[in-house]
Amino acid sequence: MRASGGALTLRLLAVPKEVPVLRQRVREYLGGPCADVQLCVSEILGNVIRHVGEGTPVVVRVGGGADGSIRVEVTDSGARALPVRLRAGGDDEHGRGLALLDAVSLRWGVRRGEGRKTVWCECGGA
Repeated sequence: MRASGGALTLRLLAVPKEVPVLRQRVREYLGGPCADVQLCVSEILGNVIRHVGEGTPVVVRVGGGADGSIRVEVTDSGARALPVRLRAGGDDEHGRGLALLDAVSLRWGVRRGEGRKTVWCECGGA
């Protein structure tokens, strides 16, 4: 992982062992508890691991919005693997990530670029 600039920008490989490290770096950057933001980065990175592929290079950006919100962006090379919100059943082990993202963020979406996509969300400020 590598951080740069005023916003937190991390370049990493989407592998399970990076998820707790990413959560800790986000907490350090924000200076304290930030459960919603940590949940969002975990769920988005988890989706990259599951649906684009383990080991995919990603760029994670976390920064403050003008309105005091916290914006999270995760960019990967899986432009065709767009997130789809599912309805998970009570016994399902997967399928809740985007529902959680929708529940804890103010808003979220996807931006597509040539050969890449960025899943973003905005959470309330601390």
